[in-house]
Order: sequence, then C-alpha cells, then structure tokens
Amino acid sequence: MTIRGALLAMAVALAAIAGAAFAGPFDDADAALARRDYASALRLFRKLAGEGHTTAQAKLGLLYEFGWGTPQDYAAALKWYRVAADKGFGGAQNNLGVMFENGLGVTRSYTEAVKWYRRAADLDYAEAQSNLGNMYEKGLGVAENHATAVSLYRLAAEQGYAPAQTRLAGMYQKGSGVPQDDVEAVRLYRRAADQGDTFAQNNLGVMYATGHAVPQDYVQAYAWFSVSLALGNDVSAKNRERVAALMTPNQIAEAGKIASEWRPGSSPAASITIRPMKNGMPLEHK
Repeated sequence: MTIRGALLAMAVALAAIAGAAFAGPFDDADAALARRDYASALRLFRKLAGEGHTTAQAKLGLLYEFGWGTPQDYAAALKWYRVAADKGFGGAQNNLGVMFENGLGVTRSYTEAVKWYRRAADLDYAEAQSNLGNMYEKGLGVAENHATAVSLYRLAAEQGYAPAQTRLAGMYQKGSGVPQDDVEAVRLYRRAADQGDTFAQNNLGVMYATGHAVPQDYVQAYAWFSVSLALGNDVSAKNRERVAALMTPNQIAEAGKIASEWRPGSSPAASITIRPMKNGMPLEHK
C-alpha cells in the first residue's frame, strides 16, 4: 500500500470511530426531536454541536429558528447554520438560503439566497433544487428563466420531493418552460398528493372538478379537497363548497368516506431534510 493509500485508510478508520462515538447521542437527540421533546433535543444537540457534529449543528439551528425548546433566536440559528454550511452540509446551506430569502434575522437578499440554494443544489439537495427553481421561475436574485426552473424542479421531483413535483406540475399545466400538458400535470400532482402535499391535493381536486386530463368526477374532487383541507390547506374549503353544490347527498357521503380512508403513500427519502417540509405555492383556480 502507498503512503497516500495508508493515510486515506487511516482517515476512513478515524471517521468511522468518530461516527460511532456520535451515533448513540445523535440518535437520542433525533428521537427526542421526532417526539417533540424539544428540551431534551436542545440539550443533546447543543452538546453535540459544541463537539463539532455537523448535522447536530444544523439541527440546533433549526431549534433556534423555530423556537423549539428555546426562545426563537434567528441570530443563533444563522450562526449554527453557517457553521454547518461552511463545512459543506447541504441542509444548512438550504436553510441559510431560506433565511436570506425571507429576511429572517438578516436583511432580505435574494442574491444571497440564490448563492446558498445553489451550493446545496449542487450537492443534489432536493429542497434546495426546488427552492432555486422557484427563484428562477419568479426572477428573484437571478434572471427569470422558466426552462431552468423546470430543470431544477425535475431534479428534485425525481428524488421524490413532493413540493417540487407540485411546482413542476404547475409548469406543465401553464405551459411555462415546457409544452403545456395536463396529463403530465395530473401525474405529478398525484405523486405529490399521495405523499401528503396539500397544494397538490387541492389542484388534483380541481382537475377532477373541471375534467382536465381526467374524467370529470365530483366525488373524487370533493374527496381530494377534503383531504387537503384536513391537512391544513384552507384554499380547499371554498373549492369543496362549490363542488358540493353540484353533488347529491349520497355522493357527498361517498366522497367523505374516501377522504376519511386516505393515508399517505410511502415517500422516498430524498435528502437529509432538517427543515419542516414546505409546500409549493398554490396555483390560482377560479
């Protein structure tokens, strides 16, 4: 073995030892976060972050950003995101982009947001690809370019990231950056809706209500509007009222049963998501 090879083998071995040392405490911290025991998660992540655990540093930023287990503190969130981002962690880079895009603890800067989204997108981080696509679609911090937006949405959608599937479906529905194609829009809305994306569920309901690329079916429309509404999308309330006016009581009962039995399908794990999943922007339906 060459000297370089021996050094590489040693580095890999040391990394494995370090990873094993962190695994138990990190798993405990992650489990605490999952069960919303934020006080325990904060204590454990803070210790790991101080010891240099990159993902723990990013997740500590998340706790500070949303005020989970601690008063909301954007400055502390930015600090820990930047520490992890500077080490090349895509999730933290994406979250820095979100902070700059929305002016959370910093002066809003679309240029800075694009910079951080691009870094994470280059690491194949699905949420960042979707967010960067949104910047290109709207011309925020970059020249508006729908073809580039479509390409970025597609990269994230192919990883199974539901909001990107919804945004890509919207591009097909509008014919922006791609030829107009309602059939492809429905296919993508369905993929995202099955994962629990509420905007996709609402938009799929619209497609059924209007008979675009699917047979007109008020029962399916009402069911999808109901699922979307139950998961927190208030846009679906008016849509459901409108379609209910065209239905019989038996049809409404049937749709309600379908909605009550709906369960999200299995969602592929796209990237290490350290930020609460955010839906794409809803389409306007009159």
